[in-house]
Amino acid sequence: MITRRGFLKLFGGSLLATLALGGYAFGVEPQLLTRVKRYALEPPGWPGDLKLRVVALADIHACRPWMPPERIEKLVERANALEPDVIVLLGDYVSGMSSAVDWVNADEWAPVLGGLTAPLGVHAVLGNHDWWEDIAAQKAGQGPVIARRALEKAGVPVLENDAVRLEKDGKPFWIAGLGDQLALRPGKRWGRKGFHGVDDLDAMLAKITDHAPAILLAHEPDVFPKVRQRISLTLSGHTHGGQVRLFGYAPVVPSRFGNRYAYGHIEEDGRHLIVSGGLGCSILPVRFGMPPEIVQIDLGDPGPADTS
Repeated sequence: MITRRGFLKLFGGSLLATLALGGYAFGVEPQLLTRVKRYALEPPGWPGDLKLRVVALADIHACRPWMPPERIEKLVERANALEPDVIVLLGDYVSGMSSAVDWVNADEWAPVLGGLTAPLGVHAVLGNHDWWEDIAAQKAGQGPVIARRALEKAGVPVLENDAVRLEKDGKPFWIAGLGDQLALRPGKRWGRKGFHGVDDLDAMLAKITDHAPAILLAHEPDVFPKVRQRISLTLSGHTHGGQVRLFGYAPVVPSRFGNRYAYGHIEEDGRHLIVSGGLGCSILPVRFGMPPEIVQIDLGDPGPADTS
């Protein structure tokens, strides 16, 4: 039988542990030095002699104090230092938190992202928050949204159901970008029971006009079951790995598939998907067991992946 003194000790210890974990999740892990999550793979349809390093940044969610322009600048420096052949941005540049102390406007974060550099360029897609926070686009039911205009002004092309053909060492490949799948909030125009996407997978695939391998950028991973084997690799963000992740499981994942596409390298039916854990936070500035990360993918390299 536990005594009153024993109960108070147990309660006090549990309370202190809870406060410590809460403080870490709110105040420490979201601000941790960004790790680099590395993958090395040779997916089906990707030529073994086409060595390509892709660096991906997802879910920046610019805001103060959690993700100010100064921190984004450090992320840009870290990404450039990885010596990528190509850099891709996977959407959600805009804050997704009402708890943000101060909004960071697009004319602050976009020029910083314009400092990203790679021999084969920087290519971006948009995320749901880039659409949701643009009131004019929501009312009109169409873009271009503020985030797209800001990125393009900074020299970063945005792919919405579009594709671009690139070459490395004389070997061609495609970068294709899907329009956001949750772009328009429920309302009178689209109905009150669901979101309306601006994604058109078939139209995007039609832009790929030869048999060169292709990489698909799709902010939300939920499109993956529809992705054809024509695509060598799909890259997504959006989930943040759940933001809270324990023993490889996230209690809450913003996906209709739950943990199926929550995080990491997923292979289904010979098709490959990599979901980034992202950099910023959405809804609440909390991360636990899911530190912010930049993703590095070395294609044409079947060697083991590692994390640093």
